[in-house]
Amino acid sequence: MMGWFGFGFGWIFMLIFWALIIWGIYTLIKWFNEQGKFKIGGEDSAMRILKERYAKSEISKEQFEQMKKDLMEK
Repeated sequence: MMGWFGFGFGWIFMLIFWALIIWGIYTLIKWFNEQGKFKIGGEDSAMRILKERYAKSEISKEQFEQMKKDLMEK
């Protein structure tokens, strides 16, 4: 017979375990995002600005292609 001390608190440790796993994954994703390893939810701001300028006809297609090429090389 296990009673309260054998089985009763097991769920608390399981809850703590999963909370730590979820926190670790969240922290890892946040760290990778800050390091620039991958982007979540969107494209690079320079490319977004370039596309907006092209859409507003502020730059020509040739300028757009050249600037896009320059951004991709970085």
